[in-house]
Amino acid sequence: MLKEALSQGKFVVTAEVAPPKGVDFTEVIEVAHLLKGKVDGVNVTDFQSAVLRATSLVTCHFLYDHCLDPIFQMTGRDRNRLAIQGELMAAYLLGIRNVLALTGDHPFVGDHKGAKPVFDLDSIGILQAGNSLRNGKDMAGNALKGTPDFFLGAIVTPFFDPLEAQILKMEKKIEAGAEFFQTQAVYDLDTVYRFRNATKHLNTKVLMGVVPLKSAGMAKFMNGNVPGIYVPDEIIKRIAQAEKPVGEGIKIASEFIKQLKAEGLCDGVHVMAIGAEKNVPRILEAAGLI
Repeated sequence: MLKEALSQGKFVVTAEVAPPKGVDFTEVIEVAHLLKGKVDGVNVTDFQSAVLRATSLVTCHFLYDHCLDPIFQMTGRDRNRLAIQGELMAAYLLGIRNVLALTGDHPFVGDHKGAKPVFDLDSIGILQAGNSLRNGKDMAGNALKGTPDFFLGAIVTPFFDPLEAQILKMEKKIEAGAEFFQTQAVYDLDTVYRFRNATKHLNTKVLMGVVPLKSAGMAKFMNGNVPGIYVPDEIIKRIAQAEKPVGEGIKIASEFIKQLKAEGLCDGVHVMAIGAEKNVPRILEAAGLI
């Protein structure tokens, strides 16, 4: 279990899976078998990039049934506070304990551009909702029959200018109930050093985000289109010159993870393979974690 592993001081590993766009869960089940026994938790995205898929809740339930510890991503884009609290309680009833609070992308970036956004609660509001529920009351102050014990998490972006703005958000999220953070993908140690120095006063767990590169084109695209991600030129050059770019990306990711662990720079890593989950065990094996 993720919470127990972190509390025991283990260098943890979480991975990520997207629900299917449809009702065929074959790939989700294959990923579950692939990751079982190798990771401490698996994030399930919640209509990532505002694209319609099966729900995070049902996918988390599938993973739970296959002996994995799911991390239920919850965005504020599509639900008001009634639905958010109801789904959180439903998740707990299904055995799901980990919750990652996100505000969510606006629908205009997704595949249903006419969908009306809700945004009744942002990520901090969702954390407050989860924290209220685990204290035995709903957001309106009404007492619950049975209290859910969630392990609440949030996200942070280490490569951000000004960094102080992200630290302020972290502080607010911790105050709202966050106990762990997963970061946006990071590729250089200087960013990690700067981030960890700025957060040394915070009592929380941090899992550094790792996205294995598949090509130099992917790296350049992220630099130009994904806020908060910076892939250094030397890494792009290394991928571009590699005979097998995917293999080189796996090697780069594993080397980075090794260094993070060796220097004690974080409490674990969150590996986001973006459709290439079959490579996660290869990365972890090369990093000496399995």
